[in-house]
Amino acid sequence: MNKSIIEYETVELDDNDNSVIIIDQTRLPGKTEIIRLHTAQEIWDAIYLLKVRGAPAIGVAAAMGIYILAKEIAGQQIEKVDFDSFYEKFKAQKDYLNSARPTAVNLSWALNRMEQVCIKAHEEGKAVSEIIEILGREAREIKEEDIRVCKAIGENGLSLVKPGDGILTHCNAGQLATCKYGTATAPIYLGQERGYHFRVFADETRPLLQGARLTAYELQSAGVDVTLICDNMSAMVMKNGWVNAVFVGCDRVAANGDTANKIGTSVVAAVAKRYGVPFYVCAPMSTIDFNTPTGTEIEIEQRPAEEVTQMWYKEPMAPEGIKVFNPAFDVTDNELITAIVTEHGIARAPFKESLEKMRTNAK
Repeated sequence: MNKSIIEYETVELDDNDNSVIIIDQTRLPGKTEIIRLHTAQEIWDAIYLLKVRGAPAIGVAAAMGIYILAKEIAGQQIEKVDFDSFYEKFKAQKDYLNSARPTAVNLSWALNRMEQVCIKAHEEGKAVSEIIEILGREAREIKEEDIRVCKAIGENGLSLVKPGDGILTHCNAGQLATCKYGTATAPIYLGQERGYHFRVFADETRPLLQGARLTAYELQSAGVDVTLICDNMSAMVMKNGWVNAVFVGCDRVAANGDTANKIGTSVVAAVAKRYGVPFYVCAPMSTIDFNTPTGTEIEIEQRPAEEVTQMWYKEPMAPEGIKVFNPAFDVTDNELITAIVTEHGIARAPFKESLEKMRTNAK
């Protein structure tokens, strides 16, 4: 019997093989291909080329990746390794992985967390062999933490909707973007388990089609009533009264509540505002960057032109040499956001105050 896509682990660690195991999401939904990442180059490529994607899943993959690279740095003679030389190479690999994608804060968050664990263990007098073990435990904890966080986001998000509601989502903030449940889809999955019978509209999400290839695929596999629409159809389904709430994920939240998410999210937010549909951003606390004051300061990743002009076509669909603007993300202004749903509760405007209060209470 074939496994459903939601029965696979999005990111997994194989200590014996010293590899990070992922689903190659660029091959979905046509083919479920499981690949193993052993080297820094393979891990970097997997993140950059979107083989593993979604802020939480990227963070988990990076944590597991720097752990297996740390084992490789230490080598066979681990008991004889000097910490300073080990840390120098560890830091270089950490910085290299961190360069793969600039917008999703979870990448740097997870890598910095692993680095701090390494430094703390050294300060406590631990040998490199012990530090490696601690890094392994931390990488696994980041994954387990992600699952707990997503479930909590789901519970909080579920309190905002009622059985039978229509929900619209953009891009993929589902199980494939995390280790379980997803962020924006967590309320949908929990509602499915509890008989809420949501009707979900999934934007296809040009140009990489994460909504069509991933969200629609995983929700359908879970038995959810899901309808795929083109990005430019969101206004019609909202105007028709078919949508009671919008749930989207997020790659970075600024301190003032501006949010960076997949390109097109701000359009959905503006349309939702026009038709009086609540617009909810689902974001783990790890995605909130209190060091970034507003969305203006968020670096927006620029992607290759070929993703727009020819990626899904047998022949190029645009004139040769045409200029292409292909930002991976856009910033949704906080005034368009009804609430930000985290594992610690629901933040509302003014977001600078509510998010800071949430951070304080979470400590």
